[in-house]
Amino acid sequence: MMLRPPYIYCEKCILEKNMGIAETYRKIREEVPENVTIVAAAKTRSAEEVMEFIEAGGTDIGENYVQEAERMYRGLGDAARKVRWHMIGHLQTNKINKSLELFDVLQTVDSIERAAAVNTRAARFEGRVVPVYLEINIGDESTKAGLLPEFNEVLKTAEGIAGMEHVRLEGLMTMGPVTGNPEDSRSFFRRTREIFDGIRERAIPGAALNTLSMGMSDSYRVAIEEGSTMIRLGTVLFGAR
Repeated sequence: MMLRPPYIYCEKCILEKNMGIAETYRKIREEVPENVTIVAAAKTRSAEEVMEFIEAGGTDIGENYVQEAERMYRGLGDAARKVRWHMIGHLQTNKINKSLELFDVLQTVDSIERAAAVNTRAARFEGRVVPVYLEINIGDESTKAGLLPEFNEVLKTAEGIAGMEHVRLEGLMTMGPVTGNPEDSRSFFRRTREIFDGIRERAIPGAALNTLSMGMSDSYRVAIEEGSTMIRLGTVLFGAR
């Protein structure tokens, strides 16, 4: 899938035109396909910055840490309830209870055991079914969490999660190695897409894989070309921290 021209690998190209957050978001929204969800990666950002994103039509916010998400939620006031909240950082077992109070989607489930912990705690909320994504450590990096990119292992984990009453497997998520050159990410995104397609083809009862979350500020264009349906943008949207 090719993006609308001009197709330039430069996360600062939009920002250098001195556009505000709202205009930048609208520009990116116009550029990427309609089926691709834009998640604003709000780590270290102010409520004022995120509010501008929401007022421009932004629908999804991602936070890495529970504490920061709590502060952001309070800072946004009524606007916080107008968007969907994603946990995009490492999901700690001792933070699951609070995560369920704040987040609508948990993107970083990396084992049957962690999904089971979410399932047990979600059962305390009447009728709650939590959308989760399996995090894939596609580069097999020792410094990152996530399942190793071995199809049978991912399939086994997906099948184990699919039978849980209060958790619904809806997608896969990956970070991909940070190299400085977006093209270096292409093979990793392609491999993640292959795993995603393979799991979908199994039509696992209880799973509803419809989201492939991959691509950030420096790589989202390549990720979309390789099949991403959700991108997580920070710097390209808000500017440098």
